[in-house]
Amino acid sequence: MCERFGLDDAQAQAIVSMRLGQLTNMERTKIEDEIAALSAKIKEYNEILASEVRRLEIVKEEAIEIRNKYADPRRTEICAISGEVDIEDLIPKEDCVVTFTKFGYIKRMSEDTYKLQKRGGRGIAGMSRREEDIATEMFISGSHDYNLFFTNKGRVYRLKCYEIPESTRQSKGINIANLLPLSADEKVSSMICVPAFDEDKFLVMVTRQGIIKRIALNAYNTARKGGLIALDINEGDELVWVKMTDGTDDVIIATKKGMAIRFKETDVRPMGRQARGVKALKLKEGDEVVGMSIIDEEKLVLTVSETGYGRLSKPSDYRIQSRGGKGLTNYHVDRYGDVAALSVVSPEDDIIMISESGVIIRIAAKSIRLCNRPSKGVTVMKIKGDNRVVTIANVPHEETEDKEDEA
Repeated sequence: MCERFGLDDAQAQAIVSMRLGQLTNMERTKIEDEIAALSAKIKEYNEILASEVRRLEIVKEEAIEIRNKYADPRRTEICAISGEVDIEDLIPKEDCVVTFTKFGYIKRMSEDTYKLQKRGGRGIAGMSRREEDIATEMFISGSHDYNLFFTNKGRVYRLKCYEIPESTRQSKGINIANLLPLSADEKVSSMICVPAFDEDKFLVMVTRQGIIKRIALNAYNTARKGGLIALDINEGDELVWVKMTDGTDDVIIATKKGMAIRFKETDVRPMGRQARGVKALKLKEGDEVVGMSIIDEEKLVLTVSETGYGRLSKPSDYRIQSRGGKGLTNYHVDRYGDVAALSVVSPEDDIIMISESGVIIRIAAKSIRLCNRPSKGVTVMKIKGDNRVVTIANVPHEETEDKEDEA
């Protein structure tokens, strides 16, 4: 039939789709009207395509129609600006949680990630990581604040907080070596958040061999990507502790063989960037520094031994002495084992302890007994055989659900 009447497939299908009544009446008038309308539209479209004036008139009419439809006042201002736009101006200012782990993984998260929970809740997982890796630093930093990174080799690097890649709560983050130009045997040993390089702020640094250096914070106000020398390190020594002070703080330093000394930071004169520093205290042969903190009279001094004992003491137990002395007896190492670490902590903190074999325990600081110096304290971590506690870290308290309390 298609060949006989010259119909294509579409026309044949249209005829097949018609009802019998339509085929009978053919609805001639309706079909003729439809053809006439289509012809008129085709003619109009051809005229539009052939006339630029007509096209511009249509654009004008449609623009006026849109203007009338959306006639509310403009909410933004369009104006010319001078100079270049700094990418930093496009980054929102917000508080972030920065986390740094023992193995050097760092990440930035929005503060909203850690929502306020009721007491006794389970808390939320902080990151996905190797079992023996733990967060050694965790603090709140503004997205435009500076973060200073001090390495065991005595160098300091800086990043804006927003330059640390943002990660999810479950992510382990990125290794710091991917953000800083560290050498093969160089690792970050301390990290500080700096909202601004105030002229009245100082940094106090202490090495493993008891060398202390005090320097004005604004000495590191430079954008040099390759880092700066924080202090000149002796052969075999390493920079481990760096704290920010207000210029009038007291410093407390503890040694492995049970000594501790507290003195005013003003006993250490401010020095230049490349200065080596001075002696913080006299170390016996075979002794070394295991902890350094800034005294806060509202907090407590935590001492933990390698054998797993620990105690909290009041800052007043450590009287102020002069820098460079032998210090006071902080712990009876001959009876209870060498000191693993000392830190000034809040009773509201959590204490994380790591053993040489990689075992990790996290306990509430308030669960440790308050004792006078140089008491033994209580068992804070069970140590077996030749294992020993090697380091501690204090982090904000994390609520966990105690099922026994529910019973």
